[in-house]
Amino acid sequence: MTVAGDTRTPGTAPPRAYRPKVQMVFQDPFGSLHPRHTIDRALSEAMRVHGFEAIERRTLHALDRVALSRNFRFRFPHQLSGGQRQRVAIARALALEPEILLLDEPTSALDASVQAEILNLLMDVRADLGTTCLFVSHDLGMITHMCDRVAVMRKGELVETLAAPDLLRGAVSHPYSGELLANCFPTLTRG
Repeated sequence: MTVAGDTRTPGTAPPRAYRPKVQMVFQDPFGSLHPRHTIDRALSEAMRVHGFEAIERRTLHALDRVALSRNFRFRFPHQLSGGQRQRVAIARALALEPEILLLDEPTSALDASVQAEILNLLMDVRADLGTTCLFVSHDLGMITHMCDRVAVMRKGELVETLAAPDLLRGAVSHPYSGELLANCFPTLTRG
């Protein structure tokens, strides 16, 4: 990703001030949380590193934002369900008040009812905070529900961008986009 004014050479780390502006939620919430760190530490560590103030208040607010009880604060990841761990991962990313939230298959490891809860949470976050959410997913149903614009990639190359409603209508121009549609929505007629 290139940001206006970013003059660094490829392969170098982004400037320190840039790092909290873009946060990531990984596909596997258990793998992204340190097994020996409490939820409190998982939420507060990045805030400390980036010099945030009022860390305790922010930690409690982060739990509230993702609808987790404050008594989760001193639990460990193995003591939480998959959906609760994903909520912690989202809370950790949001604690830094990012402008962009990158979500890599954020619901694929969760059962259907928990998926819906997480997606509703993300819709609320987007509406309340104005955070741009960038989803990476193979779930076209989720993508068309959550996103305004869709970018289709094949083997690391961007092949097409279109509005989510166009994707639902089958109004795609690249053959690979058509293949994806045929696999995900077999009854959809390309238009």
